[in-house]
Amino acid sequence: MKTRWMVRRGLTLTAVAGIAGALLAAPAAGDAARTSGPDWGACPDDVVTAVPLECATVPVPLDYDDPDGTQIEVMISRLASTNPAERQGVLLLNPGGPGGAGLAQPADLTSLGIPSSVLDAYDLIGMDPRGVGHSSPVSCGFTVEQGYPGNIPPYAPDEAAVVEQAKQAKEIADQCAAHDTEGRMRHMTTANTARDMDLIRELLGEDQLSFYGASYGSALGSAYASLFPEQSDRMVIDSNLGATSLDRDSMRRFALGLEVRFPDFATWAAERHESYGLGRTPGQVRENYLALADHLDRHPVGELNGATFRLYVFAGLYKDRSFASVAQVWQSVNDGDVEAALRAAEKLQLPVPGVPATVVEQRSGAATPSPYDNASSSFLAVTCNDTDWPEDVQTYQRDVAADRERFPLFGAASANITPCAFWPNDPVDPPVEINDEGPQNVLVLQNLRDPATPHLGAEIAREAFGDRARLVSVDAGGHGVYVYDDNPCALNTTTRFLLDGDLPDSDVFCAASTTSGLALDRAAQRERAETLAKLGW
Repeated sequence: MKTRWMVRRGLTLTAVAGIAGALLAAPAAGDAARTSGPDWGACPDDVVTAVPLECATVPVPLDYDDPDGTQIEVMISRLASTNPAERQGVLLLNPGGPGGAGLAQPADLTSLGIPSSVLDAYDLIGMDPRGVGHSSPVSCGFTVEQGYPGNIPPYAPDEAAVVEQAKQAKEIADQCAAHDTEGRMRHMTTANTARDMDLIRELLGEDQLSFYGASYGSALGSAYASLFPEQSDRMVIDSNLGATSLDRDSMRRFALGLEVRFPDFATWAAERHESYGLGRTPGQVRENYLALADHLDRHPVGELNGATFRLYVFAGLYKDRSFASVAQVWQSVNDGDVEAALRAAEKLQLPVPGVPATVVEQRSGAATPSPYDNASSSFLAVTCNDTDWPEDVQTYQRDVAADRERFPLFGAASANITPCAFWPNDPVDPPVEINDEGPQNVLVLQNLRDPATPHLGAEIAREAFGDRARLVSVDAGGHGVYVYDDNPCALNTTTRFLLDGDLPDSDVFCAASTTSGLALDRAAQRERAETLAKLGW
């Protein structure tokens, strides 16, 4: 039985502004369609939402250096404001990834309880970014039977494991190149998606574009605000990578994130030692985690090895409500019960690239292609195209050894080699530099103990934007701040900014709170819980 890994939407990460003008010229082809506005109609059948949405396609250049050349289609969705007196513009959304499909996001945010004042003020615009979902999708040809090991590389206990991972990574890169018969992948970059966003703005007839993006969406929002400072209105970047791409530094910060987040779980588990037996003190929980992971490196239990176990724990700490499932996985591994561990892992359902698939999916013998082919393929295309990655195995061996010592919980995974080391094309754009020259219109949101995007990423973004930005730091763990979580201070600060456009006078610290800022009635609470479960958030 092979273990297969999957990618779920949500999480899971260009030109310098001075030369942007030459690169961003609107293409002649498709001008008539753009000036006439979107042709709104029904969304595809697989975009199932509790709130009805409209969808439309937008023609954009495949290659912005050849704007009159090949055009591709990007699909957008709309939940229009029904209050013309309060409407201020459009709020474009991105759920993360890269590779996250976003057509359903306007409806999802509504079901999560986004304030009605925001729904009145904006048309919420969802988008499947280029190459994703219904937007000229790309494929590496991943199959269920292939068992692609995921976008987060496995924990490498020694140098030999890095060499073995390098072989697999090269095979994946070669496979992606072979399947990219239409040449779309090399033009999948964060900068090009930002350029697509500006064409969408034009097509919608708006002078400016407001934005909300989480996780990798923070990188996309940072890129747009940097390339198009005068066209950007109110920019909310949540759970920040600290860059305009999911670059190698951002990937390696997964290790820092788990170190900062793990004490929350260790404290929780220690309080429940009589139930789960993971350790009587937080220190014992940590020691037992390291000892069990090391033991599984040398003596796997069935197909559960040290790398798999570490990834389950990392994924499970995205949200407090998943702690019990993590504890059940761990307890079952302690008992040597692989079946029970896999059943408990099914409950995680978290938006992190590389989470193991369910037992049913692993054993179904489902037909190819993999249902996660496009998400995995687009993740690789954008991640590998945005920046140059080291190409020699020795660099990864050195970094894995260093991070294994600095961040023993997960460092030897996030520093390990990926297909980007062998990607077939060089970046078509230089990395986007965050631009501190422009309007004061960037609100940076971050939990203090986020396992995937640690607070350091927000500090980096805040410093790079300078006086253009303010930072909202929340005393909480987990991934996602605005609406995806429910801290009253963060909710109110962000909503005020979206409504009036004024940044706080200084950076904001939001204390931990057990009080709901959303203040939903019982029916709305059920809808919110169902939506979070559907999203795996």
